Amino acid sequence: MENNYKDITNLDRLIHEPSRLAIMAVLSACESADFSYLLNATGLSKGNLSAHLSKLEENGYIKIIKSFKGKYPNTVCSLSTTGRQAFDSYRRQYMAIAKQFNK
Repeated sequence: MENNYKDITNLDRLIHEPSRLAIMAVLSACESADFSYLLNATGLSKGNLSAHLSKLEENGYIKIIKSFKGKYPNTVCSLSTTGRQAFDSYRRQYMAIAKQFNK
């Protein structure tokens, strides 16, 4: 049983944080999402969402494109190749751990 706990500590901590996990999960299911969609999908405040997006972008997990739709700012986010690979790896590790505990 001890190895199971060690496996948990090896999860990607950047993704494992609940708010960032929610963002990564939403973005993994689509090509891209705008800020408003992510705001509604995750239930985060604007400030928290912005801070978590910045953290994910700094680490190369997402790409952020800022533009305007008419006169309004528009922020579109998508997983980078690195981010998609990291999320797939996280998901595989998490499922393997879950299976160990369900035996």
